[in-house]
Formats: sequence, C-alpha cells, structure tokens
Amino acid sequence: MYTDKVIDHFSNPRKVGEIENASGTGQVGNAKCGDIMRMTIKVNNNIIEDVKFKTFGCGAAIATSSVATEMIKGKSIEEALKLTNKEVVEALESLPAVKLHCSVLAEEAIKEAIADYYRKQGEKSEEEIIEICKIKPHCEGDHHGCSV
Repeated sequence: MYTDKVIDHFSNPRKVGEIENASGTGQVGNAKCGDIMRMTIKVNNNIIEDVKFKTFGCGAAIATSSVATEMIKGKSIEEALKLTNKEVVEALESLPAVKLHCSVLAEEAIKEAIADYYRKQGEKSEEEIIEICKIKPHCEGDHHGCSV
C-alpha cells in the first residue's frame, strides 16, 4: 500500500521541529479532517536556508511534510513556490489515492509560509501576496487553511 520511501519518511522524518524567529510560518488543515501541517522557514537573500515542520496526522501526512521540506531547502522562494503536490507524490514514488490530499496540504503549507514571509517583509500588498503565492485570502481569526 505504501512505498518504501513513504515508510522511510514516516518512520524517520526529516526536518521535524520549529524554527525560532522564523522568516515565515504556514499552517494548513484542520482538526476536523484530521491533518494539520505547520511549516516554518528561514530565508536569507531570497533562499530558503532552513525549513522545519510539525504535522498532526496520518503517516502519509508526515511523509509528505518530511519530503517537501527536503525538496525546498536551499531553493529560492520562486523555486519553492513552483513545487507541486504531484512532485511531492513523485518524490515518494506514489501515494494511495485516498491520501493524495496530504500532498496538497504540504504544497499549501509551503505557500502559506512564504506568504507569511512576504507579509513580514511589508513590501507587497495582500492582493500581490495572494496572487504570487496562489493562496486563499488570509482570514483574520479563522485559521482553517490560513497562515497564523
């Protein structure tokens, strides 16, 4: 059912934790669906210098978070924004169809962390951030799929 890569990333997740004084933080999912992903990034000169995650969810959610962090570390913001859930699944050599939503959460968590980074920089309007990161509008006080 799960590939060896999924099992490896679930059993030995990489980049677990949270970056103190993160450049950006993204949290997606909600307790109702059972999976919550939180990613923190450290950006230096437009490069994601470090990335960590905390995930509450199933093995596939943990594995997709883990592999996604490996895929964006050392990349530019622009390169990280291009990462798709399909590429996350390919890196894991497949996921069961009922678990594909986990790869979507990983992609969304990255985009939300980058959106938060842009917000903290204060150089772009919220409309520009939504367009660049291809995220849902930020909703104050409601963190179901929005960054915190």
